[in-house]
Amino acid sequence: MKVLCVDDERLLMEDTVAMCRELKQVEDAVGFTKPQEALRHLEKKRADVALLDIDMPGMNGLELAKEIRAKWPQMQIIFLTGYSQYALDAYDVHPSCYLLKPVKKEKLASELVYAAAKLGPKKNDHIVARTFGNFDLLVDGTPVAFKQAKCKELLAYLIDRQGASVTRREAFAVLWEDRMYDRPMQKQLDTIIRLLRSTLTGYGIGEIFELKSAAMRINNDLISCDAWRYLEGDEEAMRAYRGEYMSNYSWSIFIQDEFE
Repeated sequence: MKVLCVDDERLLMEDTVAMCRELKQVEDAVGFTKPQEALRHLEKKRADVALLDIDMPGMNGLELAKEIRAKWPQMQIIFLTGYSQYALDAYDVHPSCYLLKPVKKEKLASELVYAAAKLGPKKNDHIVARTFGNFDLLVDGTPVAFKQAKCKELLAYLIDRQGASVTRREAFAVLWEDRMYDRPMQKQLDTIIRLLRSTLTGYGIGEIFELKSAAMRINNDLISCDAWRYLEGDEEAMRAYRGEYMSNYSWSIFIQDEFE
């Protein structure tokens, strides 16, 4: 992970950079006291995470974060500040977290692990399912755009089933829990399945979805998933979990106890 630190107080900036360089998950850390210098650096060398002070002269940390978000939307932002009153405004740019100074190394390490989990796939992860928080599927770091929300939800449920077969009736009960499984709704489910297959094929990953007779499944050997790694005891995935699992789907609350 590459980290960029910006703080107008040079000693604090240098302390933060030194702290980052002591952490095993940090590949490189650089620091700046002027936001414009940091932006010029990012034009040449990208970073994964930006550690930003907020109260700075000229361009403050909130303004800098907006510039970063506009140009590098995947970059994770962590605010380090001595002033709690900025917290509400800070969340307008969706930071990974907001830490009050002085920051302890253990706390910073924990937040960097969480930020890393939101960055997307590692270099050897072609297809990644992100389930902590809202569900997303990424191909080489790019989120898949689904043609209908139900397509994405169906895939999310199959991911949750970890490769187990799901019948059409079971899938229907999850997607339309209050509707009857009559002929019109069966046709609607067929449309969702067809659109899901078409979307995955369009991204070159059609092989992850298997449909046989009245059942379907995903090939979990082809996917990296944070929840599966958590259940296997992966320490990084366990630290990344913050109490939210596929939060955009009501049925996920019945599974969440597995992660406690």
